Amino acid sequence: MIALELISYDIPPLKLSDTGVKVLDWMEEFKTTDLPVVDNNKYVGLIGESEILDRNDIEDPLKSYNLTFKTPAVHEGKHIFEVISLIVQHEIDVLPVVDSDEKYLGIITPQTILKHLSKVVSVNNAGSIITLEVNIKDYSLSEISRMVESDDANILASFITSHAESTKLEVTLKINKTDISRILRTFERFNYTILASYHESEYHNDLQDKYDQFMRFLNP
Repeated sequence: MIALELISYDIPPLKLSDTGVKVLDWMEEFKTTDLPVVDNNKYVGLIGESEILDRNDIEDPLKSYNLTFKTPAVHEGKHIFEVISLIVQHEIDVLPVVDSDEKYLGIITPQTILKHLSKVVSVNNAGSIITLEVNIKDYSLSEISRMVESDDANILASFITSHAESTKLEVTLKINKTDISRILRTFERFNYTILASYHESEYHNDLQDKYDQFMRFLNP
């Protein structure tokens, strides 16, 4: 998944002719503290709420501001991991997307990322979750997949968690089957450590509820 596929057009860019009043109005309307600024379709940078509030006269147009705009942006072809990294690194709630000529294409928001990730992790697909602990040197997703598929099941999504100074990994699997008792016995037979397992009846509704609550928090 690349940046171009994550673009949201819900928040329009500002122009240098726009005033601080308009900036604050839009920040209130779109519930954000950063907004992109463009000039002739070229990305200029992000302007923050504090930069407007520090101004003596917020009726002045942005072009009269003596500002050094923050300029975080992501190229349209970059992977979603790069997008997330930039948002976290710069502590922003909108990330502009540009093409190879620095032409402004749109923005990416954390909400957009969450919506796409919910599809990737199969939040809406019934099934079960298993978390395994394995030695780093012994980890093989293909071997784990064969064990799951031996019970006519499939892995819908998988995640790996590593810890500093540890020789072990936590492997979390989303499986498209609600009865995973035979799969668990298979893992035990091959000496896998099962840290946790959740049947659909135990986790799915709660997972969906928590996801929906988080989305409502992000979109008041």
